[in-house]
Amino acid sequence: MAVIPVELAGRRYEVRVGPGLLADLGAHAKPFLRKSHACIVADRNARKHWGETVARSLQAEGIEPRWYDVAPGEASKSWESLAHLTDWLLGQGVERGDHVFALGGGVVGDLTGFACAILKRGCGFVQLPTTLLAQVDSSVGGKTAINTAAGKNLIGAFHQPSLVLADLDTLATLPERELRAGFAEVLKYGVLGDRDFFAWLEAHAQAVLALDPADLERAVATSVAAKARIVAEDERETSGARAMLNLGHTFGHALEAETGFSNRLLHGEAVALGMVLAARYSARRGDISLTDAERLTRAVDAAGLPSEIAAMQLPCDGRALADHMLHDKKMDAGTLPFILLRSIGAACLARDVALDDVAAFLDEQLQAH
Repeated sequence: MAVIPVELAGRRYEVRVGPGLLADLGAHAKPFLRKSHACIVADRNARKHWGETVARSLQAEGIEPRWYDVAPGEASKSWESLAHLTDWLLGQGVERGDHVFALGGGVVGDLTGFACAILKRGCGFVQLPTTLLAQVDSSVGGKTAINTAAGKNLIGAFHQPSLVLADLDTLATLPERELRAGFAEVLKYGVLGDRDFFAWLEAHAQAVLALDPADLERAVATSVAAKARIVAEDERETSGARAMLNLGHTFGHALEAETGFSNRLLHGEAVALGMVLAARYSARRGDISLTDAERLTRAVDAAGLPSEIAAMQLPCDGRALADHMLHDKKMDAGTLPFILLRSIGAACLARDVALDDVAAFLDEQLQAH
């Protein structure tokens, strides 16, 4: 098991990465349990696969699990879902000193974390991520949110978990498409700040995707450690350091919005496409070599992830995609900062990007190849 500390001003928590963590949940979670029961908010699919394991482990410690099921998919990150969940938690008598458990992927983690951020002005929660994407990204760092008609994750709060248990065994029950989508976020850490890790992933991607125990733990632990360093430096995204984690997301969120935040394009797939677009746009500006942009495209292709928006046959033009970006929560004084690349392993924050130019670039990409 790898243990990665997340060091924040005046507090810290751990991300534990390894197999068998849910089977031993009772022991890991004991310091966070004050009552004879525990509230668990679970993705229905995650509960189907892992509910018995979680229940047995808690019951072995004399803890009764109380379940709240959440439907899979981004539609569950809504005002209505938030209202129902908070009402249920209040009905269970959750107090400020209690901890709620979130079992599932990023949707459940985001929804539960936001509910805990606002319940009685803040109670604790423990992340039990069961997808690769959640293990390396959304479960770490304290960003919680719901979606609205205006866009994704526009209503939320910073609320850090007290513990994250990334059980690698859960990835064996993940559909292959979901696993590959999560791998996009693993690639991201190499692209934005660790050229050596990117090169290792080029050589070991298939082993990671085949769930080789040693390679999988290395990939997840390295990704988490990278995120933990950035979060420790810039917890609330005020200095610009944490903004680097948005590599691929500005383009990606626009594509998600255009496809209705649906299963047509999973979040990790959108990030993969977004990174390719960010690299190509960087090359268009002369910031990165075309060789590096092509290298990133090959890595995305090799992981079985989408790399061409033209192949999606979207019923829109570049202007429509750029307009989606106007709702990006990173907008500042009417300007949208973009995370671009100087090379693989060196991301940068660009504040001089004109959306008209982005629209023209996207028109080129929609018609290319």
